[in-house]
Amino acid sequence: MTFSDIFKSSFLENVTSVSLLDMVLALALAFGMGVFIFLVYKKTYTGVQYSSSFGVTLIALTMITTLVILAVTSNVVLSLGMVGALSIVRFRTAIKEPLDIAFLFWSIAVGIVLAAGLIPLAVIGSVVIGIILLVFVNRKPQSQPYILVLRCDGYDSETAARAYLDKMTRRCAVKSKTAQAGSVELNLEVSLKDGNTDFVNILSQMKGVRSAVLVSYHGDYMG
Repeated sequence: MTFSDIFKSSFLENVTSVSLLDMVLALALAFGMGVFIFLVYKKTYTGVQYSSSFGVTLIALTMITTLVILAVTSNVVLSLGMVGALSIVRFRTAIKEPLDIAFLFWSIAVGIVLAAGLIPLAVIGSVVIGIILLVFVNRKPQSQPYILVLRCDGYDSETAARAYLDKMTRRCAVKSKTAQAGSVELNLEVSLKDGNTDFVNILSQMKGVRSAVLVSYHGDYMG
């Protein structure tokens, strides 16, 4: 192999398969769309503890996907090898919020569409998706559910407390009940009539009621 054969190798020929302008433009658009996805995620987050690292991951994932698809579209042989290489990758990180899955797929989809050159589809589609998420995720329910943890001495105090709750709340349903000698603990899902929580103070002062704790409830956690 001569010195000129080295410069004629297929490896060096692949250097110019994607132009510098295409790379800069695609990565810049991917960064911009990733920031937009990150801002929508930050605005619509409703979990317990916000993770800034996940938001940065959305930006990086959009850019990385764009980078990979640019390489795949530039060479058919490389695309086949890329499929085999990526098929062995496994992720074990647990997704705590179901909505996070939508943001991950959104970032990947935008990266693929941008690298394919469908810029209007990526921009307009992301704007529509962002508006839909902002409208539906931030929409407050008509009746905010709460969990009432009630500790009573026995059956009589439990019956009196339940009768009072039926009058003061829009809805009262038993989620769990623990009965021991001389003690009954109830976890009740309640919906308030007008947002007033003063009934908890009166409830805790009723005869036979040891304590009454009211916490907000979001379906999968309490806090």
